[in-house]
Amino acid sequence: MKDNKNINTDSSLIRDILAKSLDMQVLNLTEVSALLSLEDKGLWEEVFDIARRVKEKVYGKRIVLFAPLYLSSECTNDCLYCGFRKGHKDAVRKTLNVKEAVEEAQLLANRGYKRLLLVASEHAKLAGIDYMEQIIGALYENTDIRILHANTAPVSVEDFRRLKNAGLGVYQCFQETYHIPTYRHMHQKGTKADYAWRLGVMDRAIEAGFDDVGMGVLLGLYDWRWEVAALISHCRRLINKYGLGPHTLSVPRLQPAQGSNINWKYKVSDDDLKKIVAIYRLALPYVGVVVSTREPALLREELLLLGASQISAGSKTSPTGYLHDGDTEQFEIGDARSLEEIIEKIASMGLVPSLCTACYREGRSGEAFRHLAEKEGIKKFCHENALLSLKEYLEDCASDEVKMKLQKLMDGEIAKSANGLVEKFRLIELGKRDSHI
Repeated sequence: MKDNKNINTDSSLIRDILAKSLDMQVLNLTEVSALLSLEDKGLWEEVFDIARRVKEKVYGKRIVLFAPLYLSSECTNDCLYCGFRKGHKDAVRKTLNVKEAVEEAQLLANRGYKRLLLVASEHAKLAGIDYMEQIIGALYENTDIRILHANTAPVSVEDFRRLKNAGLGVYQCFQETYHIPTYRHMHQKGTKADYAWRLGVMDRAIEAGFDDVGMGVLLGLYDWRWEVAALISHCRRLINKYGLGPHTLSVPRLQPAQGSNINWKYKVSDDDLKKIVAIYRLALPYVGVVVSTREPALLREELLLLGASQISAGSKTSPTGYLHDGDTEQFEIGDARSLEEIIEKIASMGLVPSLCTACYREGRSGEAFRHLAEKEGIKKFCHENALLSLKEYLEDCASDEVKMKLQKLMDGEIAKSANGLVEKFRLIELGKRDSHI
């Protein structure tokens, strides 16, 4: 009887937590801990269902697509899990010059991408702040990419202001692991060995004007339950201090990399990754949950139905990787499908692929974005803008076979729209681009 009572109490507690998330409220650490300790498989199915419903309440059926653009593999750090680590003596290294970066970015734009995540290894001389400003300016001036985000080394408040003024949308940086002994073991050399400097990166970015930041941990370096609790605690501290937390939470899972030197003691299973995505969605209902091409195709599709709202597509993880192969990759890719293949698959799942960048032009960022999302107001923008960006893709990039499938999807959505999509689509057919609301 005692055991049954505890089970009933736990069930009641979990369902109260799920109701709170469904009401768009940020969870406290006690509630997150309850989810982290949950073992009942039947209750987990309820958790997954509510995570999906929360995602749809916030964002509707849209799934944002983007690609990383790797700028440099020359690094002064020696992270044991990374293909770019300084100690990897056989690595083929490269830092793109401005011309090469423009060529790579325009190639991606020609495939239909509108947003890119710039990724650079840590090398103050070769890929420092002056270099990043040059690259950002050149890409905006010479390509059809509409918004650039960046995952780069932590810098000072002054240098973050320079990056913000250059036009970056989201600044992203992962703590990798919050467990200090593990962090010190994994990062023994280079600037990244300073745990506190990295831990304070989001404070400096926000103080410099970035109201959209991306956070995450590298899952598999230490116990995932401990890491998830620490990350959400970090997010809550930012919310309490600045009134805003992360714009995105990523779920990078440790993958093999040439030249890496780690054990797999804390390997995260597919089932556990599903739990992590659901917990992120429930703990911070408004946040964009990002799944990279580290993961295999079928698993990524499952995660889209469990709360994930953004995925990379057609990714390469080395400089010049889109133009040609040869340079050392940061890690192994699990999903090698092209952008078109992933767009087709998302549409076949009853979801809406989105290449939209509207919020960055319309001032829907930071605290304003969060409040809209929590009030279920952002999804109306997401839905319409997703369809507008998809219409551009259909006109400019889609193969005939995929074009027919996307047209069928959009015909169904047009019938539900009250915002004059037919007229906007006609203007796109006549050549108008970058249409958004």
